[in-house]
Amino acid sequence: MNTTIVKAYGTEAIEADLKQMNIERREVTLKDVEITILYCGVCHSDLHTARNDWGGTIYPAVPGHEIVGRVTKVGDGVTKFKIGDLAAVGCMVDSCHTCDSCKKDLEQYCLNGFTGTYNGRDKHLNSQTFGGYSEKVVVDEHFVLRVPENLNLAAVAPLLCAGITTWSPLRHWNVGPNSKVAVVGLGGLGHMAIKLAKGLGAEVTLFSRTPNKTNDALELGADAVVISTDENQMKAVSGKFDVIIDTVPYVHDVNPYITTLNISGTLVLVGYLGGLEPILNTVPMILGRKSVAGSVIGGIAETQELLDFCGEKGIVSEIELIKMQDINEAYERMLKSDVRYRFVIDMKSLQ
Repeated sequence: MNTTIVKAYGTEAIEADLKQMNIERREVTLKDVEITILYCGVCHSDLHTARNDWGGTIYPAVPGHEIVGRVTKVGDGVTKFKIGDLAAVGCMVDSCHTCDSCKKDLEQYCLNGFTGTYNGRDKHLNSQTFGGYSEKVVVDEHFVLRVPENLNLAAVAPLLCAGITTWSPLRHWNVGPNSKVAVVGLGGLGHMAIKLAKGLGAEVTLFSRTPNKTNDALELGADAVVISTDENQMKAVSGKFDVIIDTVPYVHDVNPYITTLNISGTLVLVGYLGGLEPILNTVPMILGRKSVAGSVIGGIAETQELLDFCGEKGIVSEIELIKMQDINEAYERMLKSDVRYRFVIDMKSLQ
């Protein structure tokens, strides 16, 4: 297969900084779209992969799965895009297309495993996939998304991960104008959960451990802030919420939040992977038909629905735009939660 060399930023080892390197991209095949990348969001998953926090990283690794750009080439069989179109790519670039999940537009739950935008397996080149910290990307048109022209393109990028990660559970649990939604944690995921739930017409509350996020939450659209360490405030919202979106990325006690769920309410974990501590108390769950669930990103159709919705409502992420050369500093700042609320790389700085 014909390939082309493009500039990228990646890392060659666990403890190595990211630096400029060259990678191979395949030339477009029948159903492929080539995108020149304008902006790429920076996700915690990028950092975890670069540093092999989850194990299994293939080096050299080029992260980035919040990609916005313009189409520069299309394969002869492409019908959805033409040269010059705005386009986006999220966390997936392929799946099996044939399992029950894929047939239901749930490619994120592909029973044979979806192909990640980075650190996956490119079936065309029989090598790992490289992400959006690069000049260009080539993706099957099924996994390419249309971008509304009216939105700030840099601020669109985090919608491809942080946005869809919170949108998918909001839609699955039928959040709408009569819903009471709470969000745990105000970061990259949490601030999008507030914006999207409010956009859907819900009454939105932020749970925060300290009052210092109150003004930010209200500016983002929250109707109220509840300090989760304040026993009286927690009692005041007992049995209130239909859905709680829990975005906290580390082990924490979910039991206090379960008591604030309404009958048949659901707490959805979207930020943390691993065992719960302390042990989950099932009493309020059984007595109130309450659930603790999990959710990950969204399918392609659902992600397109999100982008269209954001175009209609004028919703984008709150971002800090950086140069590609500042990525290592950005990673260190992410570890300190020193960003409001997502970094986005201006990819022209790679030129």
